[in-house]
Amino acid sequence: MNRSKSIFAFQVLWIILSTLQTTFAQIPSRQKPNIIYILTDQWRASATGYSGDPNVKTPNIDALAKGSLNFKNAVSITPVCTPYRAALMTGRYPTTTGMFFNDVHLPDEEICIAEVFGKAGYNTGYIGKWHLDGNGRTSFIPAEKRQGFDYWKAAECDHDYNHSHYYTGNNDEKMFWDGYDVFEQTKDAQQYIRNQSKNEKPFILFVAFGTPHFPHETAPKEFLDIYDQNNIKLPPNVPASLLENSKKEAKGYYAHCSALDKSIGDILATIDDEGIRDNTIFIFTSDHGEMMGAQGVRPKTKQVPFGESANVPFLLRYPAVTGNTGRMVQMPINTIDIFPTLLGLAKLKVPKTCEGDDLSPLIIKNKEDLNRSVVYMNISPFTKTNFPLAYRAIKTKQYTYIRSIQGPWFLFDDLKDPFQMNNLLTNKSFDKLSKQLDSELYKILNKNGDSFQPGSFYISKWGFQTDASGAIPYSGDNLTQQTPRKVQ
Repeated sequence: MNRSKSIFAFQVLWIILSTLQTTFAQIPSRQKPNIIYILTDQWRASATGYSGDPNVKTPNIDALAKGSLNFKNAVSITPVCTPYRAALMTGRYPTTTGMFFNDVHLPDEEICIAEVFGKAGYNTGYIGKWHLDGNGRTSFIPAEKRQGFDYWKAAECDHDYNHSHYYTGNNDEKMFWDGYDVFEQTKDAQQYIRNQSKNEKPFILFVAFGTPHFPHETAPKEFLDIYDQNNIKLPPNVPASLLENSKKEAKGYYAHCSALDKSIGDILATIDDEGIRDNTIFIFTSDHGEMMGAQGVRPKTKQVPFGESANVPFLLRYPAVTGNTGRMVQMPINTIDIFPTLLGLAKLKVPKTCEGDDLSPLIIKNKEDLNRSVVYMNISPFTKTNFPLAYRAIKTKQYTYIRSIQGPWFLFDDLKDPFQMNNLLTNKSFDKLSKQLDSELYKILNKNGDSFQPGSFYISKWGFQTDASGAIPYSGDNLTQQTPRKVQ
């Protein structure tokens, strides 16, 4: 009888062990997180359904926000294309890299995000707009100048969305996306994700769309038809003189946003289909915003220091760490913080060259530093508007303080005055606060060696040749100055 019981117990144990072996065989080995970074162009923070825009239709992004960390106070370090992208790739200030103009070359010697992840065993991919080569907007970018990206279907810059070009691999033949490039780039991203999900190595993929940057009227008709410009509601900081033109541009702008929303939904569905959702860091953001008539600044404009220009959407979803429930994050985040934070989330060492902060410990612990402040800037404005001054600005969870090269310029309470219509510097009761923020601004500038000189100082330091207006002269593809610069 005892022998029979022993045999039965052994059989039961064998069944349990066999079941466990089968179960464990189906669980993939623990690996670093995948990273998918969706970078749009000129999408301001307020232009989503989840942020309260009464016009735009973004159901997929709104659903994403419900399961993501929503960094409400994300800013573009310099709200224009090339400077943002350089800061994103390096984790460094434009005053450090010299990348404060459009259409200039990011020095090859800079330590960039794909190089670090690649050395850590990641496959690296880039699809879409690059805008960091500085040798012509249609020029071929060879592999050695791609800052560590292996898979490549990209172009320097092209906003002809229905006939935009790209290069791939080592082929210098100019290729063209078939139709509206957002949709075709999305298909390519989906296929890349499918291929990589079968690979044991983790991957990092950047999908850099060119929209909703103007021209706005070239959005697909099915999305243009969603919007009636007569019914578009613009914020109260758009003056009557700009209402008609702003509504006209907003129609196409929002149409591009809705087309992008569809594509982002398609990419998210692919992530789910491939079963990699939990271990994938997914980010949706933009390089800068769009004024669209706000503060009396004409549509299509950025660079200026106001929220419509400098504040960007920033959603981060990483279910394995943050769960599936989204939350609002009031703590400010800057462009230069993204590189080190992604490394921290992947448990990789941050290069000493990075000047941003690794915020991953706070993200992992579901905490935030509500006393944190970040600095953004325009070193030498090259788009002439009615606010053409060089500036440095500091953003906290509540306030935006802006100092121009001529002195204190604006102070806004972004909680009480979200459209930044009341400059508190005109109210003496805020003198103490403005001095505190000015002191904090200079503390950050001094830490990073920025003495806040006129734009001409930095132009001379980095050897740029400019025209009489202070801009780097170029016409289409023909830059008149650039040669690749060394890191200083």
